[in-house]
Amino acid sequence: MTWKEGRRVKLAVDVMLTGSVTLAEGSSPEEGDSVGTLFLAAGTEGTVVRVQRLEKDPGPDVREYERLKSLLDAFGPQMPPGSRRQLVEQVAALEPAWTAYQEERPHVTVRVHLDNGFVLADAREDVFTPV
Repeated sequence: MTWKEGRRVKLAVDVMLTGSVTLAEGSSPEEGDSVGTLFLAAGTEGTVVRVQRLEKDPGPDVREYERLKSLLDAFGPQMPPGSRRQLVEQVAALEPAWTAYQEERPHVTVRVHLDNGFVLADAREDVFTPV
């Protein structure tokens, strides 16, 4: 699914929210206490108000692969055979890291304003489906 602000979505699964709560009146429960649990049913609809894509840092092997591959593509035909062969071997050794990086999808989280008034922030993309 293409994630964009303003898109209508619905919860794909039942969601249970728990955790510490600060009461509006200023008094708060003891640390670690829970004042209750909130359940949101699958099918609850809402509107996407923010999309955040978090891409993983490519890491040193991926950056080195990109650098060496660019060098090979640009200057490989002009290089002496021994140097070119060594560069091809280095690129081949780093290719598994490059392939693994390419297969990873960016991690997407969304903020959805649900029709019932609740806002679900930093929710994983797989929690919602399009309406």
